[in-house]
Amino acid sequence: MDNRPIGVFDSGLGGLTAVRTLRQILPEEKLIYFGDTARVPYGGRSRETLLKYARQDIRFLRSFDLKAIVIACGTVSTTSLPTLQAENDLPIVGVVDPTCRRAVSVTKNKRVGLIATLASVRSGAYETALARLDPEIQVLCKPCPLFVPLVENGRIQKGDVVIETVAREYLTPMREAGLDTLILGCTHYPLIAPIIADVMGPEVTLVSAGEESAFELKRMLKARDQRAEESAAGEAEFYVSDRVEDFENIASLFLQEDLRRAARRIDIERY
Repeated sequence: MDNRPIGVFDSGLGGLTAVRTLRQILPEEKLIYFGDTARVPYGGRSRETLLKYARQDIRFLRSFDLKAIVIACGTVSTTSLPTLQAENDLPIVGVVDPTCRRAVSVTKNKRVGLIATLASVRSGAYETALARLDPEIQVLCKPCPLFVPLVENGRIQKGDVVIETVAREYLTPMREAGLDTLILGCTHYPLIAPIIADVMGPEVTLVSAGEESAFELKRMLKARDQRAEESAAGEAEFYVSDRVEDFENIASLFLQEDLRRAARRIDIERY
């Protein structure tokens, strides 16, 4: 047993998809979440800048006595994960491999789509992982750079003409390509999953990177005998690098709980 907390980070709100799943499947665990809201989005940054940001994010999280870290960011997972794992002496879970394993298990016609940030698509990480798991799978990739800023600005509700128009423009060609599985390769995207599902149709299965990373962490903790005591009272702490009010408003909506006065702002440049 190990009652130390788990660290989770993303560029902003997206990692809350992992937090929500972790709280459902590991309710006894303590979570420390950091959203780098001052520097969101990460998707258009260079590899060097992304690695710098990720190192700072991890240094902040490691100011707590953690037992594991979840990189709930598709962009960092696709560009920096091996380096970060080599630099740190605790388990670090990314989103790519567990998400690809799930996609391979659910696709029937071996036509899989990927929507992600520009940096993630350019990295080719998802395509490489899918090809390793099943060389017969055909992958159609689409960067969706407007999704993250729209989500961060609260444009996540069905009926919002802006997000629905952008979603149709990005996703209609993917639907017409005949794929049956769509990877949401950025952890922000599940916050608009109902809108994505409406465009793609019921025959397309959505696979969430944030959710799959949470399940991967659960498997890892069980294998290492690092689960917290079942009687422990799980809780979550939230930290951001910009205005707490903006984060709390959308996070409260997504997590279905009142987070007012729950988040704290930190100066990430100190780390």
